[in-house]
Amino acid sequence: MRPPIVLASTSPYRRQLLDRLGLAYQTASPQVEETQQAGETAQQMAGRLAEAKARAVAVSHPQALIIGADQVAVLRDETNGQEEIIHKPGTHTVAVAQLQRFSGRTLHFYAGICLYHSGEERARTLVVPSQVLFRTLDTDLIDSYLRREQPYDCVGCFKSEGLGIILFEQITGEDPTALIGLPLIALRRLLQQENFAIL
Repeated sequence: MRPPIVLASTSPYRRQLLDRLGLAYQTASPQVEETQQAGETAQQMAGRLAEAKARAVAVSHPQALIIGADQVAVLRDETNGQEEIIHKPGTHTVAVAQLQRFSGRTLHFYAGICLYHSGEERARTLVVPSQVLFRTLDTDLIDSYLRREQPYDCVGCFKSEGLGIILFEQITGEDPTALIGLPLIALRRLLQQENFAIL
């Protein structure tokens, strides 16, 4: 008998993505502190948090395949290579300020995904990178977009699966779903490694 699947997330965006695969699953809130550790890169942070979320949910789901996911976005200073982690804006004012900073620049995203087999205490973790090059954004465009789509709970202040696509010059990456927060191509690969066939 196949183990049940649990999504260690209450994000509606991740649920919508996982629904595409047509799998029966449960959701659980992982309650993990999402802070960067000393000396940790954004990529390392995304992988660590994805696994931490899966392991946190495993306590109450001892015989399951648990999907943990996390996304970290960074804005790089091209002059000195310093990286600044970008957080969800939360408000219109913060979102306007963020998009003004992103104008004409590249935002780097790291989508961490972990498939944790709680019955065997085995974690399989991948991090999928994506880059978004923003077009030059003027104040009117920024304000109009934000009032239309209100992506205040989205890292990067956009919904790439919606109207947010008009903000970009280019998206680079191996999996378009990674940018939304749950890389389905990577998840399929991890499920296959656990001999769990989607079809």
